[in-house]
Amino acid sequence: MADEPKNMLRYRVVRYLPNIARDEWVNIGVLLEEINGDGSHAARTPRRAVRLLEEPTEMRRLRRIHPEADEEFLRVLPAEFDARLRGSAPDVSTYLEKMDQTLSNAVQFSPLKAVLADDFDFELERLYREQVTPPAAARAGLIENTRAWIRTRLNDVFRTHKILDRLERSLRVEGYTQPGDPLRIDYGYRAGSVPGFVHTVALNREPSAAKVLAYTVEAIRKKTARAEFTAITEVEPSKENPRHQFIARLFGEQNIAIVPLPLAAKFADSLRLRLA
Repeated sequence: MADEPKNMLRYRVVRYLPNIARDEWVNIGVLLEEINGDGSHAARTPRRAVRLLEEPTEMRRLRRIHPEADEEFLRVLPAEFDARLRGSAPDVSTYLEKMDQTLSNAVQFSPLKAVLADDFDFELERLYREQVTPPAAARAGLIENTRAWIRTRLNDVFRTHKILDRLERSLRVEGYTQPGDPLRIDYGYRAGSVPGFVHTVALNREPSAAKVLAYTVEAIRKKTARAEFTAITEVEPSKENPRHQFIARLFGEQNIAIVPLPLAAKFADSLRLRLA
């Protein structure tokens, strides 16, 4: 049928076992890759991507489940996966096969599963929410106002305004900052000769994430002076909230425009015209 999903993908859930002697693992991410309809890898280099824990609330939940969790190890894990997945095709296959077969590592893969989807990035987000994000009853509404929540709604806005497929997503920043930097900018685009970046920021969460973005923007501008930056936030910064005002001043110093989620549709309309 014409409206059936077009792409065959397969995924593994990434599991973390802080104490290998005890079979008490927790899901910390999803690894997704493209395949052909016959189950083989695509003729071109297949796309692979991993989504791992990133939100402070997710880390806190992990600590509650496993107080002995090695947070430093978990924070460098995204860079480790990125480096491995960017290797040659034989090296990547060998690495994934080893991870599939071993039961002696703190990080393990679940059994491989196939899935049909139209959009690779959307499916990665969906699987992450389904396999890793805490169930609704456990979240008690706290999932709102996180970066993942903002990004999910922003994806819907961009899709509705027909620009999502024209944006780059999950852009690595290590080429602008330092090798191994795990940060990825949510969206990138080019409006004429002007490169642009859009990143979601949760004002009501830890302000350290805003400081990381400000540092990253400064580093990017040293190499791409004309670049423009927009931060999509869950709400308009409140003049009565000291944390909001700290972030607003920080972004103002780096010329990062702030667009609250309720105004994202207007931003998408404006951006669509500039991308034409």
